Amino acid sequence: MNTNFFLRLSSMVVFVLLQALVLNNIHIFNIATPLLYIALPLKFDSEQSRWSSLLWCFTTGLLIDIFANTPGLAAGSMTLFGAMQPSILRLFIQNSEDEYIKPSAKTIGWMKYSTYTILASIIYCFIFFTLEAFTFFNPLLWLLKIAGSALLTIIILIAMERIKK
Repeated sequence: MNTNFFLRLSSMVVFVLLQALVLNNIHIFNIATPLLYIALPLKFDSEQSRWSSLLWCFTTGLLIDIFANTPGLAAGSMTLFGAMQPSILRLFIQNSEDEYIKPSAKTIGWMKYSTYTILASIIYCFIFFTLEAFTFFNPLLWLLKIAGSALLTIIILIAMERIKK
């Protein structure tokens, strides 16, 4: 096995434990909760195979579901997001299909990386909270949860990238 597998596995374990033990207990105004575990699929490179992406995302979502007692919610959201991630990434990289690109502020630039992170976070929060609500009974609360959680997630992800730099 290569080192990329073990790095990704250790990242998944750290994100799942951080989400389960710390971030799931943060509810700002009972609306916003940071969903940091989407950092794992955000870092999938341009050569990541579709089945591998879906498998990593499903496993991460399943572990989140087990710890957060949300049966199928994170697994379904992460799997759908894993299927969408290559298309979202392609919006922000050059048209050269043969070039290997790992998304980061260093490789694609701060502006593109920030926009990629913002768009991906909003899409994931939309998927997650739409599946959670499963109804549009209270659309204002639904929109506030999406906006608040996406904002917290974006702030943490951008801060992590700045610290890494």
